[in-house]
Amino acid sequence: MSFEASLKVGNGAYTYYPVSEIEGAAQLPYSLTVLLENALRCGRTPEEAQAMAERIVTAGLAGQTGEEVEFSPARVLFQDFTGVPVFVDFAVMREACADLGGDPKKINPQVPCDLVIDHSVIADVAGCDGCMDENMKLEFKRNGERYDFLKWAQESFENVRIVPPGQGICHQLNIEKFASVVMESPAGLTGADGTPVVYFDTLVGTDSHTPTANGIGVLGWGVGGIEAEAAALGQPITTLVPRVIGVKLTGDLSEGVSAMDVSLTFAQMLRERGVVGCFVECFGPGVAALSATQRACISNMTPEYGCTCTLFPVDDRTLDYLRLTGRSAEQVALVEAYAKAQGYWNDPEAAPRTYAEVIELDLSTVQPSLAGPSRPHDRIPLAKAGERFRAICAERGLDDATVHVEVDGEDYELTHGAIAIAAVTSCTTATDQAMMLATGLMARNAAERGLAPAPWVKTILAPGSRATELLLERAGLTEPLRQLGFYTCGFGCMSCIGNSGPLSEAMHAVADDIELASVLSGNRNFEGRISPDVSQNYLMQPANVIAYAIAGTMDIDLEKDPLGTDAEGNPVFYADIVPAADEVAAFVDEFVTADLYEQGAANMFEGDAAWQALGAEPSDTFAWDDDSTYVRRPPYFDGMTREVSGQDAIEGARVLGNFGDFITTDHISPAGAIAPDMPAAEYLETHGVAPADFNTYGSRRGNHEVMMRGTFANVKLQNKLACGRKGGWTRDFTTGEITPLYYAAENYAASDTPAAVLAGKMYGSGSSRDWAAKGPMLLGVRVAIAESFERIHRSNLIGMGILPLQFIEGQNAETLGLDGSETITVAPIDFSAGLPSPAVVKVTAEKPDGGVVTFDAIVRIDTPTEGRYYENGGILQYVLRDLIKG
Repeated sequence: MSFEASLKVGNGAYTYYPVSEIEGAAQLPYSLTVLLENALRCGRTPEEAQAMAERIVTAGLAGQTGEEVEFSPARVLFQDFTGVPVFVDFAVMREACADLGGDPKKINPQVPCDLVIDHSVIADVAGCDGCMDENMKLEFKRNGERYDFLKWAQESFENVRIVPPGQGICHQLNIEKFASVVMESPAGLTGADGTPVVYFDTLVGTDSHTPTANGIGVLGWGVGGIEAEAAALGQPITTLVPRVIGVKLTGDLSEGVSAMDVSLTFAQMLRERGVVGCFVECFGPGVAALSATQRACISNMTPEYGCTCTLFPVDDRTLDYLRLTGRSAEQVALVEAYAKAQGYWNDPEAAPRTYAEVIELDLSTVQPSLAGPSRPHDRIPLAKAGERFRAICAERGLDDATVHVEVDGEDYELTHGAIAIAAVTSCTTATDQAMMLATGLMARNAAERGLAPAPWVKTILAPGSRATELLLERAGLTEPLRQLGFYTCGFGCMSCIGNSGPLSEAMHAVADDIELASVLSGNRNFEGRISPDVSQNYLMQPANVIAYAIAGTMDIDLEKDPLGTDAEGNPVFYADIVPAADEVAAFVDEFVTADLYEQGAANMFEGDAAWQALGAEPSDTFAWDDDSTYVRRPPYFDGMTREVSGQDAIEGARVLGNFGDFITTDHISPAGAIAPDMPAAEYLETHGVAPADFNTYGSRRGNHEVMMRGTFANVKLQNKLACGRKGGWTRDFTTGEITPLYYAAENYAASDTPAAVLAGKMYGSGSSRDWAAKGPMLLGVRVAIAESFERIHRSNLIGMGILPLQFIEGQNAETLGLDGSETITVAPIDFSAGLPSPAVVKVTAEKPDGGVVTFDAIVRIDTPTEGRYYENGGILQYVLRDLIKG
């Protein structure tokens, strides 16, 4: 059985896998078309490919969630925080390979991997000349150990490109340079007739906003590090065939309405409908009214309404963007021909696709908007923003408190809603050239009228790529932005992840007395995320960040109240400085050119002098630094044998945590600041790190010693064994005391006692986080017994060699009389046939008084692939043995 066919494009000939060979494919949503092609091409056998294809079509035509299928993404995208631990794992795999008699050079990603260092830069210095240089110096000072390691990875691994700091954010570089929309197989991999195989460009990324690429027809979504590792190493990702929600777009945007306004409308509309876990895709005549970068802005907001992706099919707008950003004429022709051959071309006149549900949006009804004060889907019409702000203050019971702040020798009286941070930041909006030009024009108009930001506002400009900064420069808009204090202070994620840097001492001092606000052109505004000093955060198009920075407060009606006065004392209103749509369009036509992107991407992978000065040399294995507190050799392969010996029996396991329902990966995985009174802090201090230099768990993800000490340490976590004490505490049954959970795990490990976790419904819900599985494994957890599991976290547990057991329907720890004081023994399970035998296993829980509770539990290892991973001790061990044999 062969699914191959030939495709002629110009003078070239290719092999492809036509989905039209499968009955019903023409009615599938575009996104399932991609999954279908992936199944046909990547199925382990023709029979397996056919079976997966049938599951996809059956679910798609029924508009329902279907059975599990395997998805093999064509490439992987990393940002540095989540990418460092992945490459640490690859490095230790090389070492283990050598120890087991294999060739360490065999350990390489099997698909192209791009890592962009974009999450480390902090706006410590902003609003002044030279701020970017100062921030880059601080960035290298803080992260030198991590960057040394990444430089080694860049030089030593195949299929890896690393973008040094200071070039842009991963999502924007992805669509500007990395994405090809249609990919061609590497040299030597051909179809039966000897021609190269072409296929859809698909990816997974370790950042939740990876779906930005959906805007140009690339199917991709965010995953945790374990899934990303699996994909990079050539292993398929198991996924349920999703429900697909169609959004039918009609009409055109009104003057003054931006892509950000559409994005916030999507967030509100789709969050209300409930699309968590679904695919969303756009179709209809309104799609053609949106530019490729406007679509990318909408797709970027995907995680904020909870779906997996927000896909736009390919059309002439897509091709225009590919030409603009430097793809060859041959590549553009291939994209067009392949999209049309696979039914992936946006044709409003074509027969309708089958969707689980269709939502309609007339683009002409979209209004200028913002969202806040703490959720991206809480959209507010711009015209109602002042009114809504006052209502929010009333809802929060805020009084009329005022404070006095001294700035540059002047005293100012501030009250609730005073804007502390105004950030034109990367990610959602910097992708779109029209929005960034409108921002510069707004700044120009404001400067010409003599306006300036309020003195207490910290102004931040973080373009998404060098091309974006170059665009503003060529258009003559850099200087007016600087006149208003918006100097480029770095190229990176910045404000959306809390890297806005410190406020002034004066503003920090009043943060507890009034509710300060921030305005930003990003995608996340959760309370406390932008800055611990800021209580209200509002998302908006970047031009309006300029306007609010000038106003200095959220307590303003932009339609009626003046922003300030000109040199003659005349009031200047928002309407006076908003650039006209035709002027913005004229600037786009004049300055958005192909050579802009060519020059912007020049020397992207070379980095500045600081990066080039890093001394990493390529080598087969990494020389671990025993003194490093950022990058350490993890023990995943210690004691591993060349042949599979199976998992040791789980006998007499002690319960580390007895948890309730909906324990999320945020509860389990280390995140945020490192608390001074916990084991991770003690470890760092013992290694000579002062508290001021602790940095965050995110920055130390390459050090398993820090991360395992921060596992199960979320301050909101409730462990029933901790006698009411919240956070990372438990009862240590070797001493009987309530102690930090890490110390109990350490004591159990000292006596070779395995550990267990008891939990309720949906254990591991929330975002996929690799350390939510890695951390428990390093703490000695061998089994997690829960009422139900979040699907990806269950898969991650298996990937780290942890056995997921599910209580029989109607049972849980409480109904069985388990309180966590028991020792847990699991009957032997056979994986010789791939799937577990038995599928329902006997568990014995012995109480301290000698009483015994015996119950059945379902072994949640659901596919033969998962069985192979578990039997090997985890996915990395499975891949390592496979590569050694190969």
